Amino acid sequence: MAKINPPVAKIIPKTITIHGDKNIDNYFWMREKDNPDVIKYLEAENNYTEAAMEHSEELQKKLYDELLGRIKETDYTVPVRLDEYFYYTRTEEGKQYRIYCRKKKSMDAQEEILLDANQLAEGSDYFHLGVYEISPDHKFLAYSVDMKGSEKYTLFIKNLNAGELLSDQIPDTYCSVEWANDNKTIFYNVLDESMRPYKLFRHTLDTDPEDDIMLYHEENEAFYLSIHKSRSKKYIFLELESNNTTEYHFLQADQPDGKFQIIHPRQHQMEYSVCHHDDKFFITTNDNARNFKMIETPVDNPEKDNWKEVIPHREDVKIDDADAFTQHLVIYERKAGLKHIRIRNLESGAEHYIDFPEPVYSFWKGDNPDFNTNIFRFEYTSLATPDSVFDYDMNTRTRELKKQDEVLGGYDPEQYASERIFATASDDSKVPISLVYKKGMPRNGENPLLLYGYGAYGASSDPGFSSNRLSLLDRGFIYAIAHIRGGQEMGRYWYNQGKLLKKKNTFTDFIACGKHLISEKYTSKDKLVIYGGSAGGLLMGAVTNMRPDMFKAVIAKVPFVDVVNTMMDASIPLTVTEYEEWGNPEIRKYYNYIKSYSPYDNIEPKEYPNILVTAGLNDPRVQYWEPAKWTAKLRATKTDDNLLILKTNMGAGHGGASGRYDYLKEIAFEYAFMMYVLGIND
Repeated sequence: MAKINPPVAKIIPKTITIHGDKNIDNYFWMREKDNPDVIKYLEAENNYTEAAMEHSEELQKKLYDELLGRIKETDYTVPVRLDEYFYYTRTEEGKQYRIYCRKKKSMDAQEEILLDANQLAEGSDYFHLGVYEISPDHKFLAYSVDMKGSEKYTLFIKNLNAGELLSDQIPDTYCSVEWANDNKTIFYNVLDESMRPYKLFRHTLDTDPEDDIMLYHEENEAFYLSIHKSRSKKYIFLELESNNTTEYHFLQADQPDGKFQIIHPRQHQMEYSVCHHDDKFFITTNDNARNFKMIETPVDNPEKDNWKEVIPHREDVKIDDADAFTQHLVIYERKAGLKHIRIRNLESGAEHYIDFPEPVYSFWKGDNPDFNTNIFRFEYTSLATPDSVFDYDMNTRTRELKKQDEVLGGYDPEQYASERIFATASDDSKVPISLVYKKGMPRNGENPLLLYGYGAYGASSDPGFSSNRLSLLDRGFIYAIAHIRGGQEMGRYWYNQGKLLKKKNTFTDFIACGKHLISEKYTSKDKLVIYGGSAGGLLMGAVTNMRPDMFKAVIAKVPFVDVVNTMMDASIPLTVTEYEEWGNPEIRKYYNYIKSYSPYDNIEPKEYPNILVTAGLNDPRVQYWEPAKWTAKLRATKTDDNLLILKTNMGAGHGGASGRYDYLKEIAFEYAFMMYVLGIND
């Protein structure tokens, strides 16, 4: 590559004093989104990135063609039956977005297109569908769209019989909408200035939204407000949730003008979720049960005094959630890092688990709108098995494969192997690592390896299939997932050990995984690439500061790296709600701890790996200036000549490109970056 001079960000020192500690931030000015110099800098970085990677354009095109060539561009989802209708979505070759359809009584009937996202997205570089809710009588559709990536949605109502929009258009809504059973009343939530869903409104069709009635105002800035309907269709639940506390209210869906009733008032660090069955609620809660237990309580008197234990707490099994059907209760559990489905017959009390065939796998519940059924739909995947939709008969204990995603080009899962190994952390904790590679892979330390990590919010990094990944595996890469503390793969304890004043366990666990993969000769430090986004981008920044010698390259997508400044600014979306995850830096002990690992604050004059950073100009979760400031400071401080590039999507938000073809181009770019810095000549 010819020598290309990267952009130099101007320095405007700003002194920020916290707890008597003076900090000089040379790039604080980048927060000024309306400042032309900010846009100029981001565009200069984009131009530099394009020039620095120009040599790989042919490879990017080849990789893109590979990724696209494995996808069945014209395809459909498995239909979901709801009353007389079969609902499904489909894609068409050459079109970026899904088409939402239904057929009446039979899949042989004439198709009715309810929504064509391609038409809605015309003229916009970004499109995201928020809610999509059919009225109980199937005559109306409530849907919302975001055209910028800002996660602010406008809500629309469509008359499906007439094929026309009603005049009801409601801006600044979020991702919760539910219909009352009268088919004319909807409930929705709206956002405050810091992008927090905080108010619940009731709207009647064909009335002015200005006249909508506010039913609830959540004033505590740490809580989010959302709503959902019970599978039984009898109740609408109002859920108020912070990072570690929940509170549920319920309303009879047949009485939209009624009042919400509380189930149990919020109790600090007590979480619970609710599902309805006949005259009772099933509640999954961590009340005196770190890994959660299940109780039942009568609908008429749901207060805590009437709670009766159904499934006790277990130290080795965490209950994630539960779903109720007429005759069955489906319980989602985790044990030893793997997910399990437990089925209980509510009439006989008999129980069984659904068996899964592979040592490393994942599943998620499918669309199960019917309460009165013995059929439970779930989707299964593994590192080697494409996403597969199953209908499981909870009585006969048999399953039917409805569809497996087709991988074009002759994919053979027998050519690949997956396994789970364990690294030993600095405190002797055993950290799981999930691996996939092509069979015959030699353990000689010469394999390029991509190690992914997240480790925050209790979000578990469950192993799943990606046809995109085959472009790496077929070139000799190993793909690995580090199941580090901060997630909940090993139970609630695993999460608690990776947050607040124990957050550094997340970073040292990841480093331990990298060390183990090197010592066991899966790879070497000159072949190891690490990858993470958002809170996983914080992980990337922290471990790169701690052990820059261990990694050849880093991909940090929309990384949360300016932790001190962000957590000191309560006006930024998510800040207040995340005090329970990172700590409130207004309190000295949390400030000192956060500053000790914040990637932006710990950049030093030393050699760093090759780094690709991404950002979204409209990102409300990790503001664009965090990756921009981090890049500028790294470039001004580091002592090496390794590649450092920042790629900002000027028309998108946290998730990057919204169209499926544009998304593949982003993946091809990342793969080309990896292959270039690893010296892989395709």
